[in-house]
Amino acid sequence: MLERLFQLQDHKTSVKQEVIAGFTTFLTMAYIIFINPAMLADAGMDQGAVFVATCLAAAIGCFIMGFIANYPIALAPGMGLNAFFTYTVVLEMGYSWQVALGGVFISGVVFVILSLVNIREWIVNSIPHSLRFGIAAGIGLFLAFIALKNAGIVVDSPATFVTLGSVTTLEPILAALGLFLIVGLANRGVNGAVMISILVITLIGLIAGNISYTGMVSMPPSLAPTFLQLDIAGALEVGMLSVIFAFLFVDLFDTSGTLIAVAQRGNLLDKNGTLPRLGKALLADSGATVAGSMLGTSTTTSYVESTAGVSAGGRTGLTAVIVGILFLCALFFSPLAAMVPAYATAGPLFFVAVLMLAGLINVDWSDLSEAVPVTVTLVTMPLTFSIAQGIAFGFISYAAVRIFSGRLNELNLSVTFLALLFIAKFAFFS
Repeated sequence: MLERLFQLQDHKTSVKQEVIAGFTTFLTMAYIIFINPAMLADAGMDQGAVFVATCLAAAIGCFIMGFIANYPIALAPGMGLNAFFTYTVVLEMGYSWQVALGGVFISGVVFVILSLVNIREWIVNSIPHSLRFGIAAGIGLFLAFIALKNAGIVVDSPATFVTLGSVTTLEPILAALGLFLIVGLANRGVNGAVMISILVITLIGLIAGNISYTGMVSMPPSLAPTFLQLDIAGALEVGMLSVIFAFLFVDLFDTSGTLIAVAQRGNLLDKNGTLPRLGKALLADSGATVAGSMLGTSTTTSYVESTAGVSAGGRTGLTAVIVGILFLCALFFSPLAAMVPAYATAGPLFFVAVLMLAGLINVDWSDLSEAVPVTVTLVTMPLTFSIAQGIAFGFISYAAVRIFSGRLNELNLSVTFLALLFIAKFAFFS
């Protein structure tokens, strides 16, 4: 049956190899079951319900990717967009989390349509590479800022907006220790370095009496507080347009980049350098986003940590299916997830930020028409506390720099349209 479903022999792999790869991928990305519920709880959502939604959305995405697309790529609610969901859409812009879930749902539906009508390549290829790197780096800085804030290392100041907190207390020290532990383990090639760090820092906090022991295993919490609580009508307001666009835009490019990166590592590209069954792979991502919004979690996306499983020998969708099964098993560890304090996830957030900044090496900093829009994008995201605003300023600055530099011929229709759309948004709907 497994041979018929996944063509194991054709991919020169075995059930044992795929199972090992699935466990490897899960260990590298399981941190999301601790971070996502805690982050969305800040938006007022029930942490236990979000924990269940996180595991179920990940499992659904992995099963679709495995059974339909047959790729060893795992999915789960994405980092960056969950922070945008909570700290920008809900806490900054003042929308309810139900409306925010409605925005995630709409973006997922649009993504499904784009996957079915086969115009996604045109959209991806029409956006300048420099802006893609700038957006990824900006999200990284956004996460780094949140990590420092959650650790108490950066605090608000009426005079300077932000300033240094009390770094000699337990929380900032443990947050820094968590980051250094991840780096040390990662450099030694240890799979699951991020999850190990979270568990170790939580254990230290428990021993120090900073957190209370609530158990390790139990039946999964109720999903009722978030299940089908999304407000689609509220998300159709004009003010939510940029939010929906940000959800869609970041998911589309994050997923496309991840799919290509993982496929290259596993030699899964065809002789033309393209990914077969790309539509089915994107459908797994978009379908999981729609399902996740109905369950009660932010955007679900493909994880670049899947490269760990591919490096361990994963070549087919059986790897993704194993990851999905492990996410279902994780449903019974909700008490452990509820114990994890914010400072235990600060180090992992900062580590993910570092990885997202790596793409800046691909920017041509000697070309000011490339460097300026990238800098505008990556700086405005954390300083406005909004991925959407950073994307908007990035497109506007990219178009403006080209116009004032006399390089109008380098502007394509999509970039021009988006720049004008964002200008109109600031002029009439801010």
